Formats: sequence, C-alpha cells, structure tokens
Amino acid sequence: MAIKITDECINCGACEPECPNNAIYEGGVEWAIADGTSIKGEYTLMDGTAVDADQRMEPISVDYYYIVPNKCTECQGFHEEPQCAAVCPVDCCVPDEMYRETVDELLSKKERLHI
Repeated sequence: MAIKITDECINCGACEPECPNNAIYEGGVEWAIADGTSIKGEYTLMDGTAVDADQRMEPISVDYYYIVPNKCTECQGFHEEPQCAAVCPVDCCVPDEMYRETVDELLSKKERLHI
C-alpha cells in the first residue's frame, strides 16, 4: 500500500529528500512520472491511464506536501521501512488504504520506475 501525507503535515520538508522514487512533492507543485525516475515515453498509471512520463500532472494537494501513489513503493527494494514516515516529526506519513499493494507489486513498481 502506498503512503500518504495527512493534513497534519507542518510543511517541514523533511520527507521529500528521503524518497528514493521522488514521489513526494511540496503542496501546489505539479508532478510527473519522469521526475527522479528512468521512465521515458508512455507510462501506464495504476488506474490504467496512459500518460507521457514528462507530462506535468495536477498537484494532489495545494496546502501541504503530498505523495504520488503511482510512484510510491513504500521504499521496498531500497530501505527496511518507508523513509518519509521514519523522518516525519509529526507522524503524518501513514499507509494509504486506497492503494493496497503486495510487497511483490511494490517491488515490480520499483523495477518499472528504475529500469
């Protein structure tokens, strides 16, 4: 399951540099699959939508940092635990119940993002 940042976020930014997938963005900032990954060309999102990897997408949040579920692997294949949650001073990085994925699915996503 992906990680999400709750509205308790204090916008400290501690989580952003810790993400190995560049899945964390400051509120209001557009995101793209290509940011911090090796993806080029067309990429299929979790909902089946095909997008260009460089296409800028609408921010998920404008008020506080957010995590893009399509890029979050819960740090599987990189670290023992999600690094955003490990460094968050207010414990607002929590599992996102809307995106349930197995360890194998998360590792497969990691491989797609970092060819």
